[in-house]
Amino acid sequence: MEHIRTPKVEQVRLLDRFSNKSTNGTLYLTATHLIFVESSSNNSTSAGQEIWILHHHIASVEKLSLTTTGCPLVIQCRNFRLVHFVVQRERDCHDIYSSLLRLLRPVSYEELYAFSYNPKQNDQQREEGWQLIDLGAEFERMGVPCDQWQLTDVNRDFKVCETYPRDLYVPITASKPIIVGSSKFRSKGRFPVLTYFYQEKKAAVCRCSQPLSGFSARCLEDESMLQAISKANHNSRFVYVMDTRPKLNALANRAAGKGYENEDNYSNIRFQFVGIENIHVMRTSLQKLLEVIGTRSLSMSDYLVGLESCGWLRHIKAIVDAAIFLTKAVTVEGASVLVHCSDGWDRTAQVCSLGSLLMDPYYRTIKGFMVLIEKDWISFGHKFADRCDQLDGDPKEVSPIFTQFLECVWQLTEQFPQAFEFSEWFLLQIHEHVHSCQYGNFLGNNQRQREELQLRERTHSLWAYLMSEKQNYHNPFYSPAYSEAHPVLEPSTLPYNFKFWRNMYHQFDRSMHPRQSILKTILTLRENSCKAESTVQALENKLHQLGVTPVTTSDPPAPPPTRDQRSNTLPPRPDSLILGAPINHKEVQRQEEEDNQEEVGEEATESTDTERTVEGSSGTESRKQSYGELKGTYNSELAKEEPAVVSLEFGVARMTC
Repeated sequence: MEHIRTPKVEQVRLLDRFSNKSTNGTLYLTATHLIFVESSSNNSTSAGQEIWILHHHIASVEKLSLTTTGCPLVIQCRNFRLVHFVVQRERDCHDIYSSLLRLLRPVSYEELYAFSYNPKQNDQQREEGWQLIDLGAEFERMGVPCDQWQLTDVNRDFKVCETYPRDLYVPITASKPIIVGSSKFRSKGRFPVLTYFYQEKKAAVCRCSQPLSGFSARCLEDESMLQAISKANHNSRFVYVMDTRPKLNALANRAAGKGYENEDNYSNIRFQFVGIENIHVMRTSLQKLLEVIGTRSLSMSDYLVGLESCGWLRHIKAIVDAAIFLTKAVTVEGASVLVHCSDGWDRTAQVCSLGSLLMDPYYRTIKGFMVLIEKDWISFGHKFADRCDQLDGDPKEVSPIFTQFLECVWQLTEQFPQAFEFSEWFLLQIHEHVHSCQYGNFLGNNQRQREELQLRERTHSLWAYLMSEKQNYHNPFYSPAYSEAHPVLEPSTLPYNFKFWRNMYHQFDRSMHPRQSILKTILTLRENSCKAESTVQALENKLHQLGVTPVTTSDPPAPPPTRDQRSNTLPPRPDSLILGAPINHKEVQRQEEEDNQEEVGEEATESTDTERTVEGSSGTESRKQSYGELKGTYNSELAKEEPAVVSLEFGVARMTC
């Protein structure tokens, strides 16, 4: 609280960035949130709107030049919310600005919201929330340990690799000297370990970092490690080594003593570059995307050109392409795959997790997706603290790597809506809390840091909260039968299959609403149906208590008409609005034909002028007869003292005085 200079500012205007509308209200600054409360005068029929913004969601604060209406304050958030306030007094605006600059840049983990957040749970409930995800049970589900893969304790004290978890799975034939030697030849000590086991083909997906090969260096232990991975799969004679970097980047790293595997030194490997750009390119791409979608009154051509030039969807496609290559190598060829980038915690995490999602239907469920993130991102040391800018650190380390993964998953849900148990709101909620620092799951850069911070004892788990709200994230299109019939997804990466994720980047732009969401509509209908069924059941129980038997019809409902019945049955024609007469002379003519057929039994034929008439009469005579009958039928009405009456003759309205 000592950083808050002005806790309350009145008569603040909130501007909408896509329209000229503004809202008056009061701005409150607390130790954890920036709160805007709409004045009651703006909306007298209901409570005023409230906007709560966590300090850790704020990415930047910009104070603009003073204008005649006040001092503008623009706040950009990491969840892509943008708010534009206008404060009347320049001094108040400066106080808010200075306070936010300090509050959004905590210097220690203890200042993060997770350490003060209290959802009113006791210690036992908190511990149960952390025990919801068990990675040991997840590897057992895959079939590991087995006759070819074992659990090693070589990193039990984080001595071999401090960014890896304690429990690691390696081939049976990989001894501790081989593991230690391989770790010394890999960047950051991240040696090859198992991340996913495809039990049907006995193929493994392993991950590591780049080798310290330079131009000519080699390591026998590292070569033996890859040989052990190859021998663990009897269905294939080789191992794919996927370098997710562009080849030019990998060549540049050789000059720094790093690089990639030399196929002459490693027997039975097939090397493959993928070409996903580094964290700096991704950060710049997202910045350009936000500039394009945030520009007001942009023409369609400029918008499409801007969307293309930022390259964001092109990067998404590159990640999906890499995951497809991994999936086909494992499921079709039955080969094991080793995936790495530079340090093995950004692009490697994207490709391994997305490939596992394509291969395993379990990861496409709500619980399974939590397990996937816990395994491939949190446990294996994706640098959430640096990439999500949790503390006041190096801005060059910030990059939307995890955001890209979530968007890749969303693109897949658009192609396969029946294959995923969760909806896009589940992905958006995860993205929200990755940056909120409200829960302890994503704090820190690796498992060792999290244990030192004692997050299990001092913070709460996001997974427990999401599971308690599971019904809100259910996808109504999900079909377990579809997942059984299509266990491996084969997405298309043609350009027209990639869409702009509006609900991610324009989620808080209310001027773009209302929008019709099919998922929300179906969920609402389902909820209303359940409520109606509950009401009916309650009423039946009440009738039963009163001794009244509910009346039910034993006759089954009539089946819907067939196509032939619908085509042969003519709908009833309405009477004319003029004098209650039939619609036209053809209607009268058709009625006369039906009467004549019933009384005389003569057959009607079509005349040469395509009008239906009784045999022996012409179309003209029929029209005269119809008009005469019409004239005689309403003779009494025509005799009334009316200023004017409308009649019909040959389909033409005529005024009669």
